[in-house]
Amino acid sequence: MPPLAVPVVTGSVPQDLPCVPGAPRLTQARCEWLREISILDEYGERRSIHIPCERPLTIFVDKRELVTLMTLGVMPELLVLGYLRNQHFIQRADEVESISVDWDVGAAAVRTRAGISDIETRTSRRVVTTGCGQGTVFGDAMAQVETLRLPEPSVARLRQGTLHRMLETMRQQDSVHRKAGSVHGCALFREGELLMFIEDVGRHNAIDTITGWMTMHGVSGEDKALYTTGRLTSEMVMKAATIGVPIVVSRNGVTAMGFDLAQRLGMALFGRAANRHFLCYTGAERFDSEPESKPAPVRVVSSG
Repeated sequence: MPPLAVPVVTGSVPQDLPCVPGAPRLTQARCEWLREISILDEYGERRSIHIPCERPLTIFVDKRELVTLMTLGVMPELLVLGYLRNQHFIQRADEVESISVDWDVGAAAVRTRAGISDIETRTSRRVVTTGCGQGTVFGDAMAQVETLRLPEPSVARLRQGTLHRMLETMRQQDSVHRKAGSVHGCALFREGELLMFIEDVGRHNAIDTITGWMTMHGVSGEDKALYTTGRLTSEMVMKAATIGVPIVVSRNGVTAMGFDLAQRLGMALFGRAANRHFLCYTGAERFDSEPESKPAPVRVVSSG
């Protein structure tokens, strides 16, 4: 299988970026991402195409079943670590001793160093979120919004030219979606430089995997921008804020709850972003606009 959707590490972030002290031991579980099937098209012809694989991964924390994620399975260990971080079960990588993924049984065994305090109460309320792959947010995670602080607009900004470079980079990116469709992708940028790109059946899984990578390597979000192919819901805004990313760009749109939460957090949201087009929904104070010339209006000449 071609190496599609493997995280990209470039520029001044070296490929051998060291892990933080005390980082957990991770397995390197691998699985097939694509499956070839035969279909019948509108012309009555049989041909072969690829479709993404989707498989359940049940997370056990200290032998206690937590949740089952539906995933493509590209980097499952980082997905699990990022999920725990974004759900506020952990704050640092060194709180986890190991993550072992076994696809034969579809399970991820997480061993923590000191347990997760009050886990029963914290997992008693679940919110099933929108989107393909269907996400789950525990009620306690959304309650953490008041504790989140993003860098000031004077520190974290985005130029229009940098936004254009990000969009062009994503347009050219090799991907599972380009070969098979039916997946979402997320990418982490610094000043227009692509640091990591990952795809999964749900956009929430993709951002969790990026969160896991950042947590393992101590990468901060304050000078980063996140790109996603999926719509910007409250869940996506919350997860970006949890890792300290103040600027989020989507090829899709923004929900009302995502909009309200971003305004509350002081986050910049860009939607409908493709080619050289975009809408800045919130956080214009973080944006250095470089307006393009409007095309001249088309003059209609009457034949009469």
